[in-house]
Amino acid sequence: MKRRRLLALLSAFPFAFAMPGCGRRHERPKPGQLTLAMVTDVGGLGDRSFNDSAYRGLLQSRTDLGAFIKVLQSKSAADYQPNLTVLSEGRFAMIYAIGFLMGDDLQQVARQFPAQRYAIVDDVVPEPNVVSLTFKEEDGSFLAGALAAMVSKTRRVGFIGGADIPLIRKFEAGYAAGVREIDPSMHVDVKYAGSFDDVPAGKEIANILFNGGADIIYTAAGKVGLGAIDAVKSRPQGYYIIGVDSDQDALAPGKILTSMVKHVDVAVFDVAQAIARRRPIAGHLVFGLRENGVGLTDFRYTHGAVTAAALARLSSLRARIASGSIVVPSTREALAAWKP
Repeated sequence: MKRRRLLALLSAFPFAFAMPGCGRRHERPKPGQLTLAMVTDVGGLGDRSFNDSAYRGLLQSRTDLGAFIKVLQSKSAADYQPNLTVLSEGRFAMIYAIGFLMGDDLQQVARQFPAQRYAIVDDVVPEPNVVSLTFKEEDGSFLAGALAAMVSKTRRVGFIGGADIPLIRKFEAGYAAGVREIDPSMHVDVKYAGSFDDVPAGKEIANILFNGGADIIYTAAGKVGLGAIDAVKSRPQGYYIIGVDSDQDALAPGKILTSMVKHVDVAVFDVAQAIARRRPIAGHLVFGLRENGVGLTDFRYTHGAVTAAALARLSSLRARIASGSIVVPSTREALAAWKP
């Protein structure tokens, strides 16, 4: 009954859920056209972070590959499985599940639709019709931490995570290790919001950290980070946020020291391009510094705060991580045992 109701919904409103840029309300794909769909995490489009990065990959697929694209947004975790099922009934060349929170739901849906191909970002789903796309967030976060340590004047920096889960602890561990690489005595204040979409909480936590002595805060918390960015706008010169996932530098020019970009857009496009070339990707792909899957932005608004010596040090650290001579910790346990 559930599947019949979903199919009826799809038939009655064929593309009513298409987002801006995804085509007109009743537009349908042309014969032979590459068809791609995406289910967002609860942050949704407009998060200036994770979901928006994935969406850029879809838009590039439309521009460069002529793909037909469709997006369903999830307002809560309860939307994951219905959204994935509706799209699966419509049969796309690839359906992307954006975020590790969809792992269990995707596994169930993938088993129901074994002929449909899926990709999930930030989780590993061991099904033959699912390609898993994960990132070495700790690598890019290490560079963010090293930069924070080199720029900080108070010798105290902060970290704001969303949910206290293994994925976000990768950002935390890498950042703290990067700080320690530059100055083992520097303190890193760590706080978690328990959410990825509570913007006011981000502002409140950031102000607590700033008032406690931190002058640079790294966020890995989705829309919570937008609240932290709002907090830094009223701070004097020398206080910074380090953005995450997407290039957030322009959200507060001169106040975002850099952003640790996770190139979800690249992963999304790579999968689409492989399908277009009839060489679909399978299994588990990992994107780190070596694969240009993560990295820092170019300090276009804050170049005055980043010295030539700091840039040279970052370049050296990046090369050492990419070569494997520095193995960045990705858990708190590994961080506790890690030495610069």
